[in-house]
Amino acid sequence: MWNRVRPIVAVVLIVLTLSVAGCSQPGSVDASNATIIDVRTPAEYAQGHLQGAVDIDVQAADFSSKIAGLPHDGTYLLYCRSGSRASQAKTIMDQAGFTSVTNLGSLQAASSTTGLPIVT
Repeated sequence: MWNRVRPIVAVVLIVLTLSVAGCSQPGSVDASNATIIDVRTPAEYAQGHLQGAVDIDVQAADFSSKIAGLPHDGTYLLYCRSGSRASQAKTIMDQAGFTSVTNLGSLQAASSTTGLPIVT
């Protein structure tokens, strides 16, 4: 019986290993060479933001003009309160020709993923 079960066990172990290796772990995004953009309002940014983040409010009328001055081949990490506005900003940036834009989701998720502290 073990001869029939052994291949199944081996396959399960391989699948589990690959699944765990592909999971996003806290601190798994290297933010050292990226521009971190908080796409929330200035008031939200003032209440707490990732260390080193710049505030470019996606809902402000000048969002597109502000990002137009950024290098399109740079690496950008976006976050907001829940990830929704960061998704909207990513779509705008992708359509504008930016090549490396990542939505980190919420402020807390962004902090966990990058390992950066939340500061005021």
